[in-house]
Amino acid sequence: MALPILYSLRNCPYAMRARIAIFKSHQPVALRDVVLSNKPPEMILASPKATVPILVLNEESEIVTSVASEAGTKGKIIDESLDVMLWALHESDPHDLLHHETPETLAQMLSFITEFDVEFKRCLEAYKCAKRYHESNIIECRTACEHYILQLEARLAQHDFLTSSRESLLDIALLPFIRQFARIERQWYLQSPYPNLKKWLNRYLQSSMFTKVMAKHPLWLDSGEEVIFVGQ
Repeated sequence: MALPILYSLRNCPYAMRARIAIFKSHQPVALRDVVLSNKPPEMILASPKATVPILVLNEESEIVTSVASEAGTKGKIIDESLDVMLWALHESDPHDLLHHETPETLAQMLSFITEFDVEFKRCLEAYKCAKRYHESNIIECRTACEHYILQLEARLAQHDFLTSSRESLLDIALLPFIRQFARIERQWYLQSPYPNLKKWLNRYLQSSMFTKVMAKHPLWLDSGEEVIFVGQ
């Protein structure tokens, strides 16, 4: 049986969280690293929006968001990062990141993720631009982000992870974006009043899991070689 194919970009936060969920699920995929300035035709054919991550499933897979038969693509396509995460963890969830025994918890996590994906991401982009272009409103942009960072700090003051004392989908979905936030003004972040958030983030960044998820591979379009990506 052919493995699902994952088109990915190493430092894209959306592709990053998709890879983390796949790693945590222990589901093997054929990883194709790409750059968006030179997109493989196969990737564009699979999903005309052509943004990573894109997961091309085999015929036996059941959980999908769209079917690409109209485009002449074999199999089924998932081209939203959260949907890729949910596919992987529905296939296999050895760490119970979806908290299966409490279905209401998953609904709450999805609601919180959606809020961050829309509202925090908008503030984060403004903050990044303010730093990059030396704009005068950088403190205002940072403060807007801190509204959401404070929510995470409060959660982490109660338990080691964002949902409970156990890791969850919420942790790995937000991780790449909190990593981005921490890197914008590194010196400010290191002195910021968020000890629980810093401990939580460092735990991930220093983990063997993160090292493997962030491993650099040859670009698929250059090498033609697919990397078998799977958690251990």
